[in-house]
Amino acid sequence: MPNELAQKWNKEFNELLEIYEKAKTKADYAVNHVVVDMYWEIGKYLSEKVKTVGWGKSVVEDFSLFMQKHHAGVNGFSAQNIWRMKRLYETYCHNQKLSALLREITWTNNLTIMVKAKTDEEREFYLNFARQNKYSSRELDRQINALVFERDTIKDIVNKPFIGRADGLKALRDNYSLEFIDLPKKYKEHDLQKAIVSNLKDFILEFGRNFCFVGEDYRVQVGNTDFFIDLVFFNRELQCLVAIELKVGRFEPEHMGQIEFYLEALDSDVKLAHENPSVGLILCTAKDDTVVEYALRRSLSPALIADYQLHLPDKKVLEKKLRELQNTIETDEKEVLEENVTGK
Repeated sequence: MPNELAQKWNKEFNELLEIYEKAKTKADYAVNHVVVDMYWEIGKYLSEKVKTVGWGKSVVEDFSLFMQKHHAGVNGFSAQNIWRMKRLYETYCHNQKLSALLREITWTNNLTIMVKAKTDEEREFYLNFARQNKYSSRELDRQINALVFERDTIKDIVNKPFIGRADGLKALRDNYSLEFIDLPKKYKEHDLQKAIVSNLKDFILEFGRNFCFVGEDYRVQVGNTDFFIDLVFFNRELQCLVAIELKVGRFEPEHMGQIEFYLEALDSDVKLAHENPSVGLILCTAKDDTVVEYALRRSLSPALIADYQLHLPDKKVLEKKLRELQNTIETDEKEVLEENVTGK
């Protein structure tokens, strides 16, 4: 009887469940906003008392005991957490934009960002990142450890000349970390593909919450011949199919012809009328940036070449690459300015 009842009312009950879940999400958001706002006000009060009358460790410990006595069972008022409230206020009080953003995410995620992000630019990135993707604290911590900020910044710089060619590329990065995949030292593309599918949840976490898995060895028929795309996803935000070709080795120019062919097949025979043009990603173990630039220069296809690592990226290496790219842009802009001034 219970199964029959569930089948009979399945549609209606699911609609009611959706109403409940939407309301719960709104309630959780409202509660979180109030809690973070309260912590902000306490942090502000404490910061001012420390500066004006010299409140210190003993006063904060007394306040912690006072709260526990008068509000038994209330969490969040340990002496350590109260000092964190002060640090939160002092970290963001000079930046009105960021102080508004921090109320959009959980207290735990705020602590993670406050501890690990070192600049306002990086803090803003992760505040928006956590808010948009609704990450748990574990997921956010993994993304920060995977240096998503540095990699996305590099991606934006590298793809800048091609932005008008393919807006869909903004969903893809220049580098991916697949440290969650366990592969032997010597492996083939098929092994990598199977490992990704077996760890699909972590793979999508690395690529972005808006990616939905469509299939592996995805068949497209052109003429009388079958072709198989390694992985196909759909991006909900961009409303387009994403074809991914896996390469165990360095990027070669002929790989572009392959991904362009697959994109044409998807757009001609698979893409729905309301969807945007398909986007392609060639994921390889290494690439020469100059070779990549030449390969993309005359291509009108929305495709990107990225490399991947089977371990978390080295922060120093990425920071060095980011500085080099920024210095190159500044030098180019300076030369253009000088040419305009001299009339050369």
